[in-house]
Amino acid sequence: MKLKTHISILLLLISSIAFSQVKFEAKVSKTKLGVNERLQVNFEMNQDGDNFSPPDFTGFTVVGGPSQSVSNSWINGKRTYSKTYSYFLAPKSQGSFTIAQAEISIDGNIYKTLPINIEVTAAIDKPTDPNDPNYIASENVHLVAEISNSNPYLNEAVTVVYKFYYSSEVNVTNLSDVDTPKYNDFWSHDIPVTEYNRQRGTYEGEDYNYVIYRKAVLYPQKTGKLEIEPLTIDVTVQVPTNRRDIFGSRLMTRANKRISAGNRTINVKPLPEIGKPVDFTGAVGDFSFKVTTSKTALDASESLQATVEVKGKGNLKLFNLPKMSLPSSLEVYEPEHSENVQTNLSGMQGSISDSYTLVPQYKGKYPIPSISFSYFDLRTETYKRLNSEEIIIDVENGPLSNQVANNTSGISNNGKQSVVLNNDQFAFIKTKTNFIPINTTHFFKTTGFWGALLLPFLAIPLAIVIRKTKAARNADAFGNKIRKADKLARKYLSHAKKALGQKEAFYIALEKALHNYLKAKLHIETADLSKDKIETLLAERQVEVEIIKDFKSLLESCELARYTPMDIITMQEDYDKAAKTISLIDKQAR
Repeated sequence: MKLKTHISILLLLISSIAFSQVKFEAKVSKTKLGVNERLQVNFEMNQDGDNFSPPDFTGFTVVGGPSQSVSNSWINGKRTYSKTYSYFLAPKSQGSFTIAQAEISIDGNIYKTLPINIEVTAAIDKPTDPNDPNYIASENVHLVAEISNSNPYLNEAVTVVYKFYYSSEVNVTNLSDVDTPKYNDFWSHDIPVTEYNRQRGTYEGEDYNYVIYRKAVLYPQKTGKLEIEPLTIDVTVQVPTNRRDIFGSRLMTRANKRISAGNRTINVKPLPEIGKPVDFTGAVGDFSFKVTTSKTALDASESLQATVEVKGKGNLKLFNLPKMSLPSSLEVYEPEHSENVQTNLSGMQGSISDSYTLVPQYKGKYPIPSISFSYFDLRTETYKRLNSEEIIIDVENGPLSNQVANNTSGISNNGKQSVVLNNDQFAFIKTKTNFIPINTTHFFKTTGFWGALLLPFLAIPLAIVIRKTKAARNADAFGNKIRKADKLARKYLSHAKKALGQKEAFYIALEKALHNYLKAKLHIETADLSKDKIETLLAERQVEVEIIKDFKSLLESCELARYTPMDIITMQEDYDKAAKTISLIDKQAR
């Protein structure tokens, strides 16, 4: 009896020991975390099981998992087994939450983990989980926008260089734009970055690698505080883990990060009003100015080129050149504008010019008076004025004209005396006559009499034809629509002329006139008025390329006027250009 009792106790002890060797437990990476951190939950067991059932993770969002890992090894004849189910959780809000029990079946028995309490606090500045790949990536990659000048003058160049910093602990495999800045209220020019050259630098006092990701030059078009929108990019980063390969090297895992350079604000100063020249058109920088001619001696009816040129460094594309003042005896054609401007990190550099074609008609000497150009010098922060030299054009052969003599300074009258008039200069003209009528016939029964009598009767068929034509025209809805648009174009063009000097009203009226003219000429609707569509249709109508460019430049002027100060001289030029361009399109369009 005692033997049976001892055997039963021994079997019970063996089974309880075997039973106690099964382990199934939940482990978390932390029990207190910020709402912007991630929580890792591992469910570990030392024997293989079936029908694993995780908790519902109330209060959390599953952002990763389940991932399963198995370890099975023999050491000194002893077997070690481990199986783990892993989840990555993101808190939905602040508060206290419970990771409920998970269940699994091992050898026909149900095992449950113990519940774990988790406290979620407000967001912290830097997640502190050293094993989180996203945290490691966020700590080792940064995007910075470096501004050359945060307090520039209006139309002074500002450079923005976006630098991507990354530490030596990570490898970057991909960079791509997500949201590029629009640079509202700036004239902007992106400088292409052809390749990413690694350089060494410091970020917040620590050594980093960096590459220049993007470069841009901005010219502010408004004063006051202006926002530079942030650049946002996606980065694929290879970050190290705690695992190692068979050679002892650390294994890497991939993390995708979206980083932003953040908003930047600059305070744009207005140009000083004290000392501002009346003819100042917005030039800001450091410039030289000259007026040259292709020749100074020629014959009448020959042509020459007179060029007004500004050269230097500054906002070369954002102001107007001064106009030449020329004698009326010279035939002058519209100037041809040309630009030779390069834009780099220091801003625009190069030259712009207006080239006039001049054709003298008469023999004589013609002066091209000195003209001036004013600009704001950033180095001295003062306005400067440059004057050109006076040029004398000598027309050696050709017909004479009194007008040439009147317009030519410093030419003698060759010794001839002026004619002196007296009071009897018109004495040869007779003031009394003895005229008598020479036509004594009567109008009655003449050809004119019968014509006037029959004319009303002959006009009746003509009136009928005119009436039918008018009725057919009124029935032509499409034609009436075109004529109405043409009428509106003339109307708005006249409105634009009346609004000269009022920038917004003028360019709104001018833009409407251009659009309504195209609707009438090309038979298109407002929805089709895109620049590419307009260019295609005008080209199909055999309009010259230069005329199409002029028309597009007018539309661009209307758009640019919203952000750029315009003077009345520019408005008058745009009005004249619009009238001329519409006339040329009307002649050339087939």
